[in-house]
Amino acid sequence: MDEGLRDDPLFVHGLEVLGFDPFARLDEGTRFQQPALFLCSVVGWERSGIAAPVAAAGHSLGEYAALVASGALDFDAALRLVALRGDAMARAGEERAGSMVAVLGEDDAAVRATAHEHGLTIANDNAPGQLVLSGPVAGIEAVDASGLRTRRLDVSGAFHSPLMAPAAQELARALEAVEVRAPRFPVISNGTAAAFGDIRAELVENLLSPVRWRETVVALRGLGVEEFVELGPGRVLSGLIKRILRASEVTA
Repeated sequence: MDEGLRDDPLFVHGLEVLGFDPFARLDEGTRFQQPALFLCSVVGWERSGIAAPVAAAGHSLGEYAALVASGALDFDAALRLVALRGDAMARAGEERAGSMVAVLGEDDAAVRATAHEHGLTIANDNAPGQLVLSGPVAGIEAVDASGLRTRRLDVSGAFHSPLMAPAAQELARALEAVEVRAPRFPVISNGTAAAFGDIRAELVENLLSPVRWRETVVALRGLGVEEFVELGPGRVLSGLIKRILRASEVTA
């Protein structure tokens, strides 16, 4: 983490809202990783100086930062939602054992058929040749042994699959108390690859549904986005965007 972040007023305020420092406990999993990622992304947005974006999107958790940037969600409320989401997803993973595996460089149709065969969900459609599967541990292990080129993800549950239903129910209840405003610019939803309509309902559904990142990026280009700026702790999305669109200006 950029140590200068700790002096940022919004970052300091975020830690006060949380009542704990998630960066001190990142190795304890998604309960702490999610609020940490959210803080990095929103502070990155505040520091970016981007005045009038054409549109925005976030990959899974990143949707919350994108909605804050658009003015649809208040920072404090979104941070509390993110902390609740992380905790609820961790508990769902403890109650319903599952895992995730990335399948790399394989034919998409073959991967989807394999997922169906083993009762798994396509959790992320990240880019050509990169699908992430999610579901029961037995199914994930079967895919690992199938001969496909795979990489197990270090996660505590089967995210973006039906096994997250308890977390989705808890998130839905929390969202009922959160004010949602019309965004100042379109924010593309992972679940529909179109601009958010019913933000509350879609955030809940997106916890269970695939992250359609490939289609999300194409939708951003369709809205006229020519330059992509990644705001957060890394360059993973920048690499995916370059693979999806081939020739795009991307800054992290």
